[in-house]
Order: sequence, then structure tokens, then C-alpha cells
Amino acid sequence: MNPNRSITLKRPQLLLFVTSWLLLTCGTALANVTFESLLEEMVNRDVVAQWPAHPYACKQSSSYDRDSSDPNNADTWYANWDRSQFVRTEERADGRKEYVLMDETGPGAVVRFWGTWHGPQGGKFSNGTLRVYLDGEDKPAIEGPIREILSGGALVGPPLSDYVSKKCPVGNRAHNLYLPIPYAKQCKITYETDVLVDQGGRQGEALYYQINYRSYEPSTAVRTFAQADLSRHHVTIERVQSLLAERADRSPQEGDDTADLSGTLAVGQSREITMDGPAAIRSLRFRLQADDTAQALRSTVLEISFDGQRTVWCPVGDFFGAAYQPQSFKTWYTAASDDNLLSAQWVMPFASSATVRVHNLGDTEVDLDVAEIVTSDWDWDDRSMHFHTTWREYANYATQNTNMSGRNGPKDENYVTIDGQGVYVGDTLSLFDAAPAWWGEGDEKIYVDGETFPSHFGTGTEDYYGYAWCRGEYFSNPFHAQPIGDGNLGTGPAVNSRFRTLDAIPFEKSYRFDMEIWSWASTKINYAPTTFWYARPGAKSNVEPLPALAKAPIAKEVDDLVPVYRAKGAIEGESLEVARRTGGTSEVQDGPQFGWSGQQQIWWRDANVGDELEMHFDVERSGSHKISAELTKAEDYGIVRISIDGKELENEFDLYAERVEHSTFDLGEHRLDAGKHTMTIRIVGANKRAIKRYMFGLDYLMLRLNDPIR
Repeated sequence: MNPNRSITLKRPQLLLFVTSWLLLTCGTALANVTFESLLEEMVNRDVVAQWPAHPYACKQSSSYDRDSSDPNNADTWYANWDRSQFVRTEERADGRKEYVLMDETGPGAVVRFWGTWHGPQGGKFSNGTLRVYLDGEDKPAIEGPIREILSGGALVGPPLSDYVSKKCPVGNRAHNLYLPIPYAKQCKITYETDVLVDQGGRQGEALYYQINYRSYEPSTAVRTFAQADLSRHHVTIERVQSLLAERADRSPQEGDDTADLSGTLAVGQSREITMDGPAAIRSLRFRLQADDTAQALRSTVLEISFDGQRTVWCPVGDFFGAAYQPQSFKTWYTAASDDNLLSAQWVMPFASSATVRVHNLGDTEVDLDVAEIVTSDWDWDDRSMHFHTTWREYANYATQNTNMSGRNGPKDENYVTIDGQGVYVGDTLSLFDAAPAWWGEGDEKIYVDGETFPSHFGTGTEDYYGYAWCRGEYFSNPFHAQPIGDGNLGTGPAVNSRFRTLDAIPFEKSYRFDMEIWSWASTKINYAPTTFWYARPGAKSNVEPLPALAKAPIAKEVDDLVPVYRAKGAIEGESLEVARRTGGTSEVQDGPQFGWSGQQQIWWRDANVGDELEMHFDVERSGSHKISAELTKAEDYGIVRISIDGKELENEFDLYAERVEHSTFDLGEHRLDAGKHTMTIRIVGANKRAIKRYMFGLDYLMLRLNDPIR
């Protein structure tokens, strides 16, 4: 149709046109919010950069422990039975029992549903039925097995409905549904199961859940979701699914401008560029190279000022969701490629000017191999907002092991507190864990506009970030990612991101995000949250630039945070090459609580009598060597025989003990040439008091040269 051509409709034609349009809109002629409009909003990056056209409050219903009722009562505030806690239980007329997960009046929309479950009867696949009742109807609009609805494709396929992660054991997966479910008057979500639901999940099953939903202003017209929407809007669904699955960088468009900040940054040097507005940054792409690239990703800082106000100050690696040990991943807003190219697709509007600066706070030169900024036109108005990023680190943070009551253990620490009007759109958490124990037992608590009790109260840090059960497997989804999880149940780094579109959180006056830091171990961690949010001009946060922490040496080894005992001159068991194993499983086991040298051992478990484990060790100098082994003893360890280069020792070694301990065993004197040698462990039985798992653990070998060969 020619847009300049005017059309005049006669009255009968006009009446027919209006009547047809009313029918197409299912009786809601002036609906502001629909299933289709929410899908379109989800993949429009411009939307979060503006105050919502239809204002709403984002809230959360979850299975958090209801004993956590008073922030001033430390004995209960950290209560941790965060499962199978419901709004109420309903007895249906036909005798069925339904647990109510959420019951809210409209207008509104469910925009994120996360869940997981466990227990002897819950198992890998929950038997429970999920029902979604809309606008007071007795018949559910959605009904089916909870797993099928959240991640099994009953409504829609991935990535809008998916589980995390593909590499994760089935029973340890989290399930995420991002398909929007709008409602005009009311939404009630229930769960029914034919097995016992108990909070501990010891007898029946336990259900964990988080439901994020929007509550619109009463005057907002919302068209209620119906199953027919899935077929009626299948073209839109397929397009949105494709965009989210590809998560491609914004392609260059006509009218785009590209600024280049690439070049060498000497120690203490900065580079900057200023762009005139009104306009918006659409894309950032960076790649750093340095003698120590990991350190450079933390010590090279990105600073951006919009319209004269600094709103971004963040280490480059953290800004792009990669921290300082980048792995390839891609979300809707950030990405890292295999060649360490970092990119971000946040839309950053400004009215008059934007200045981008890059600072080298480190001790070595940094090459900005790529530093590209793409901008395009933007119509700045009274809904436009500036983009903000804050970074802080709780360095050398001392955690304290605690029981499930939470007493004397966890503590709420602040991600960010904001004064002003804006919208919170996500965060990245980068940390280094010095103990092989889960660090994220704590819950998020989000307070909006002066709330005294959080409108978002979570069930665990991993649940907030979209996964479950402390798992460290890699995942990369549109709105949540874990590019590295080594430090989850082991020592080392972990990086978690969660980004928000439909579940973005608007605030009129203030916003406060606290997270419980709660570890299973008494240890040290470096804990660095980065936050992303938009705000109207003049908004401020409580997080100031922290150049000393950005410049500080990053943690790469456990020794960087806590002192680690290492036996002098030892050949560590965890360093030995496993050459052959006829049964069971072998792995490096972390255990600072056991006093092992280097806090680790090589661990062989669940073998059978007769099975063998063969390992190689290196000898530096030829000669006669006295060999001893530091071996672990415990209630489920076996009796073994040991051979050196095929020669079996005379003695058997009984490794049973009532509790975990370790002892030094004499392996005799052996003539060994310089080079590689073989130690073979053979399971020959178990102490009659032992649990028959036939385990073996080697902390270290010690070789003492008595008669060197010159």
C-alpha cells in the first residue's frame, strides 16, 4: 500500500471494518498487552532502555522458607528449607489436593517460571501436575506434567522452554519456562502430586520453584492467554525462538556509525572517544591481548559517561560476562567467542554526548586488538534512560560453615542500591572459591521502592541464575549462562549471569539487591557482582569505582586466598598419570578438611576385588630410592597390594578406619633409573568392619635417594 495514499471508507464499510477488527482482537478492542506483544517485546532490545509504556511492577512467588519473616531476627532470617513451601493448600470438590504456588489478581503476566524437584518419589521425573488457572475460570488454561510444561515442549520448544544443562545428570537439572502468560483479572498456579510432598524430600518429593510475574496498573487492558494463541501466533513464536536461539550480534545497518578505540595501552594509560547525540550505542566489541591476559581482563577498565554523568565503571571481562577466564558463550546481551572476542548488545541512549574511556590499571602493557563502538540514531524523550553498570568485589571474604538453620553462617551482602527511577536488567557474578564446597546456598532478596520485606525472595543462588543443585556444568542460554563452573563443587573460578527482558524490574524511587553469601565451608572467596540497569538522568548508586581492587592480582590458585600445606619434596597423588584402570572410577578429590598435601588426593572408588589401578610417576635421578606413600584411611576403603614396576610388595595394606585419616606407609627400597615408572594398586579385599566400596586414596609419594648412580 502506498503510505501517501488516503482512503475514505463509507459508513457500512467502516462498520464492517471495525466489527472485523474487534473479532480479531477476541473482544478486547483496546488491549495494551497481549501474548504476541509480549513476545515482540522480549526480542526488542530498545524496550528496556525506555521507561515501560505500560507501567508494571515485577514480583516473585517462590518456595522460600516462610520462617524467614523478620530481617532483624538472625535466628530465622536465613532459614533454608526453601522447598515445598506454598501459598496454601486447596481441597477440590472431587477430593483432589492442589498446592497453590501463586495466586495474584490482574492485570498481569507470568514471565519466568523456574523449577526443580527431588526426593525418593520425586526422582528424575516429577509425577506432579501443574495447572494454570486464569481470570477465575475453574478449568485450567494450562494443565500437564510439570516437567513437560516447563522444559519438555508441551507449550513451546527451546529456548523459551528448556532445561539446564544438557551435560547435567537428569536428576540435577533445572527447568526454565520463558513463554509469557498474560492475564486480565487473575492468575492461580497449582501443583498436584500423588506422592507425599515433604519439605526435606526424604520420603516423597520436594518442589523448588520461582515464578516471576508482572502486575500492571489496574487501567491496563490485557488480553488473557489461551491455548489457541500458540497456533494463532505460531509465526511470531518461530521468529522469536529463532532470534533467541541464534542470539546473533546486531548486524551493521544503514546509518550506523562506528568508532574505533583499538591500539596499545601503556601502563597507566587511557584511551577515549566522544560521540555526539542524540544517539544510542548499539554494540560494543573488545578483544584484549597482554602477557597476562587474565589479569588484563580485570585490570583494564571500561568507563562510559552519558550526557556528562559517569554511569559505567567496570573491568572489561566482567562487563562482558566473561570475568577473567573467558570461555565461549552467548546470551541475548553478551558473548565471548573462541578467539576471546567479547561483545555486548546493550542499547545505550544519550541526549547530547557519550564518552567511552578504557583505562589500563595493570602493571603491563595491554593491546586493544579490537575496541569497536557502533552507534545509531535515537529519539531521546522523557521515557529514555541511561545505561548503568556497577562492579564491586568482596575480596578475601571469610565464609563460615553452618547448619541448615543458617545461624552464625550466612550474611546478606549488597550487589547494588539505587536511588532514582529506572529498570534493573541483570547481573554477572564472578568468584573464586578456595574450598571444594558449594558457595551459593544463599538467596537473593530484592527490595523495590522502599519495601521493608523483599518482593523477590529466592531459594538459592544457583536457582536465581537458572540452574540447580550446585552443578558446575557449562551452559549458555539467552537469559542465563555459566561459562565456567569449576568452583561450584570444587576449587577455582565460577561465572554466572542472569539477564532480564520481560522480567526486568522497574523502580520509581529506589532499588536494593542483596544476596546471602552462604558457603558450605569455612574458607575464603573472592566474590564480585556486576549489575546492569537503566535509569532516568540523575539516578545514583552506592557503588563507587574500585581501582585498587581492579588492579589487585587476581586469584588463580587456592594458595592466592588461603595458605595450603604441601609436603616438601612430595610427588602429589593428584599429579600422577592414570595409565590403566580395570574397574571403578578415579578422579582428583578436593578435601582441605582432611589435611592432604595440596588439599587433594587421587581417589579410586567403587572398584571390586581383583581390580587394578596403574599410575605413572617420574624419577629425576637414577639410584636406590626409599619410597613411602601417604595413604587415606576411612570406613569404606579396602585392602590393597602395591607393585612397583611390576614387582609386588610383600605386605598388604588395610586402609580401614572409623573416620577419615591418613597415614604414611613404607613401600621399601627400590633401584630406579631416571625416567617414568609404574605403581600398580590391586584390590584384594576389605576389613570385615568396612563398608564394601573398596576405595583407595593416595595423597602423595615420597622418594628419598640413598645411593645415587652417577
